This record gives sequence, C-alpha cells and structure tokens, in this order.
Amino acid sequence: MPTVLVVEDEAAIAELIAINLRHAGFEVTLAENADQATVAVDAVLPDLVLLDWMLPGQSGVALARRWRGDARTRELPIIMLTARADETDKVAGLDAGADDYLTKPFSTQELLARIRAVLRRRVPEALDTVVEVGGLKLDPSTRRVSREGVDLKLGPTEFRLLHFFMTHPERVHSRAQLLDRVWGDHVFIEERTVDVHVKRLREALLPARCASMIETVRGAGYRLSQQAVASAA
Repeated sequence: MPTVLVVEDEAAIAELIAINLRHAGFEVTLAENADQATVAVDAVLPDLVLLDWMLPGQSGVALARRWRGDARTRELPIIMLTARADETDKVAGLDAGADDYLTKPFSTQELLARIRAVLRRRVPEALDTVVEVGGLKLDPSTRRVSREGVDLKLGPTEFRLLHFFMTHPERVHSRAQLLDRVWGDHVFIEERTVDVHVKRLREALLPARCASMIETVRGAGYRLSQQAVASAA
C-alpha cells in the first residue's frame, strides 16, 4: 500500500484529502507544518509527499529545497498543492524540486491521477501494476505469484523482496540497499537478515523452477536475472 504524507495546515482540507486517498487505497500521514513533516520523513520515508506552499514557519518551497539537498530524501516524490496559481509561483515550486504542481481548488480525481503519474515515474514498484519477468508473474493487488500455471506461496517479506527485484531486473543491489528499499530505512536489522529472506524466496520459487532467477553477485549483493531461467530451461 503506497504511503502519502500530506503536509497541509488547513485541517478541513487535510482531512478531505486523507479520506479520498485512503478510499483510493493509500496509507496517509498528516502534518500541519514543516517541523511535523520533517519528523515524519525522518521516521519513515513515504512514497510521496503532498506539500502545501504556505505553511506556518518554514514554507513548503523551503522544505522541498531542503529535502532535495539531502541524499536520503533527494528522490522523494513531491507534489506541491497550493493556492498560489501564478506562473512565477509554479516555476518557483518546480525549480525548488517539486515533481508536479497542483493549484487549489482542485479535483479529487485529478489529484489522484497526478499522484499515480508521479509514482509511475518515480517509484513504479509502489503501484498495483502486474509485473512479469521471465514468465514469472506477480500481481500486487491480489498478492499472487505464478509461473507457467504454478501458483507460488510467499510470505509478506518474500513477496515485497520479489516485487522489488522484479521491478528492478538485472540490477545488482547490496544488502544495505535491499534493507532500505524493502524493509524501510527506519528499520534497524542486521544485513544477514537479507540472506535469510533471499534463501526463503528461492525455496518458494522452487516449485516453478525459477529459483535460479535470484542470483548472488559475490562481494556485491543480489539481482534478479531473466537469463538464469533461460539458460536453465
């Protein structure tokens, strides 16, 4: 379930956005100002931030610039949501690092469409799009994994791990990167935990004869390789 941080000081607007996002399948966290937003992001990186420009204290534009200047939050998807509709304001918001800019009043459907569009560009693994690699098919909406008519049973962590691998095929990921992207950078567990879950994932893929897709790259980490299945076939 994609997570959205809504940074909005007008309670009625924030609650309206939250209700519609939750109804659309998003998990929502609310923040009334830049300080609360900073605390929320420091605790858990959301999949996307809806950021108001005119906040008490530090402005949304200043907050966006700060996030873009930090390595941890540099790729954080941000949509500026504000009543400032002048072209110069839009340019300033986008130049500050916003991925999109939506003015108030806004349509709920347009807001949802823009959120999905930004997520598709920045974090495709967060969406409920069916992914298929090497005949292995994963459906996030139904939590089903199958290959050549064989349904596979995966635990929640193994499912998330496979989802990440399949949305980033052929790329090598270190254990630290996998901990960050699959478990979350707010979770403090040992890197060898990754090895345990990779082993479980391979065991879960055995019935479909595709355990070899998860390759160990010595000294670097793991990757999902379509060629491994092709060579084994």
